[in-house]
Amino acid sequence: MLKSSIFLLPRFPLSSPSHRTICFTKMSTAPGPLSPKFIPVETSEITSVSKSDGFKFSFVSYNILAQAYVKSALFPYSPAPSLKWKARSQAILTVLKSLGTDFLCLQELDEYDSFYKRNIESFGYSSIYVQRSGQKRDGCGIFYKQDCAELVIEEKIDYNDLVPSIQDDTASTDKEANLPAGGNKKLESKGDVSSKNSQADRGDLNDPRIRLKRDCVGIMAAFRLKDPCQLIIVANTHIYWDPELADVKLAQARYLLSRLAQFKLLVSDKFDCSPSVVVAGDFNSTPGDQVYQYLNSGSSLVGTLPESSDDMPIPLCSVYASTKGEPHFTNCTPGFTGTLDYILFSPSGDIKPVSYLELPEPEASDVQGGLPNYYHPSDHLPIGAEFEIVQ
Repeated sequence: MLKSSIFLLPRFPLSSPSHRTICFTKMSTAPGPLSPKFIPVETSEITSVSKSDGFKFSFVSYNILAQAYVKSALFPYSPAPSLKWKARSQAILTVLKSLGTDFLCLQELDEYDSFYKRNIESFGYSSIYVQRSGQKRDGCGIFYKQDCAELVIEEKIDYNDLVPSIQDDTASTDKEANLPAGGNKKLESKGDVSSKNSQADRGDLNDPRIRLKRDCVGIMAAFRLKDPCQLIIVANTHIYWDPELADVKLAQARYLLSRLAQFKLLVSDKFDCSPSVVVAGDFNSTPGDQVYQYLNSGSSLVGTLPESSDDMPIPLCSVYASTKGEPHFTNCTPGFTGTLDYILFSPSGDIKPVSYLELPEPEASDVQGGLPNYYHPSDHLPIGAEFEIVQ
């Protein structure tokens, strides 16, 4: 069972004034997207990102909602103009530019080659990208400021690689009987309730080879920070959505940390260093569930899962949990409102979070009725942190 605070937001007019600063687009009466600010951990006062007190780098993770999944039938509560590609894509660019962070980890990133790559790179970024397997059009991208970091090595993660780890049908069937049951609360958000995740699309879930083949991906890379000269590893991923396949989500989380541990060893040996690690993504898992606990502890409460023999999890902890507590929600629709997105870091490393990106409270007028809307171009909210290098 998913143990989290899940609630539905009441419907209020989206034109209600917000207690936060709202930008208005020119030649239009419709409000523009909000620009969230970073809040220092120590004082909890809203400030802009600053590097004046020593070297810091800023980091944002954001599921921007792939346009391929935007259909009016799935978002009947959203203002129709806010769902149009031209308006929504420009609103997303406005948010990303206003954040101005050193690293952007984007999930559900489609139209990468045709739109986002050149437009975001015009803000001073370079980028790397991995598209989902199969016929899926979206993927995960890492954008990094050229004046802050240099890419030194990257690897892509395809969770379909878990499928060959099952040796035979008999053994797989035995394992299947011991896998954890899914939660009883459906994560009804965006395309998660669309035809892309229909029962037919899921296939025969009694066949573990089909069960594990979810076409999910991730990407990880080592960067050399230019001032000071220090290596960090950044990983970005999007875990499968269905709570009834909790075993699959946990298997993906285990595979992520296994690959990440191997990648860290490779980077350490190649560059004779001990890099810090930051992991971001849409994990489609609420605080307290098995994926969340595994990612935050480096160990699983579940025994029998498809895994590699060299599984070496890295201890991680959530930025928000370690500073102010997890947000009330990062995904907001009438069908589901809860926290699914996280930024995790290696607490024993050479970095520490000194600020976090603000998120709206449940009663904020800009989230009433559900997302996306004029204020927020995705059904998810951006989350972020500013890290300080610990010398």
